Amino acid sequence: MSDVRVVLAGEAYERAVFGGDPGGLAEAERDLDAVEADLVLARGRLLHARYLDDRVEDPRELPLFERAVALYRELGDERGEAEALFWVGCVHQVVRQDEAAAAPAYARARELAGRAGDRLTLSYVLRHLAFAEQAAGRSDAARERMAESTRLRRDIGFRPGVAANLVALAFFALGDGRRDEAAALVDEAATTARAAGADGILRWVDQARAALNG
Repeated sequence: MSDVRVVLAGEAYERAVFGGDPGGLAEAERDLDAVEADLVLARGRLLHARYLDDRVEDPRELPLFERAVALYRELGDERGEAEALFWVGCVHQVVRQDEAAAAPAYARARELAGRAGDRLTLSYVLRHLAFAEQAAGRSDAARERMAESTRLRRDIGFRPGVAANLVALAFFALGDGRRDEAAALVDEAATTARAAGADGILRWVDQARAALNG
């Protein structure tokens, strides 16, 4: 079934061509820009999920997210722009292992998400900033960012995301030699992931347990 905004755009065309009333064309174009922004963002996320499964970069992924950024920016949709910018940063950081290229996208996404009150996107940005801090050897800052992300995720009831962050915090603790804290975090992550039906996160829990026992 077509998005209602696509249907309305068709009606605007009919009114303009056959009814002699072009007054609705600008609004219809704007609506279609919003549809396109949502579509390319969703398609890019699917490609990223596929990358996480097979670890093969799809060259379409980054251009899709960049197109979404441009469209949301033109629309004045700061929430959408923040989310799309996060994904631009994620491609650079996760797919291409380029922290420097990811940093500006994350910084702008953090600013816009905070301004828009988008706590979910902000939690994602903070999570990935934590990984950047960890990669730079700033363990305290990494824990702080991840803890802040986790607080946001608890607040909005995003339990799979909470479990994922607890696994990351467990690895941070293990890296710092705090094995008891790491074990407690792994146990909490397992409980949270099971309650949320997040089987994918449970696989990460198993990896963390293996690291603890290794």
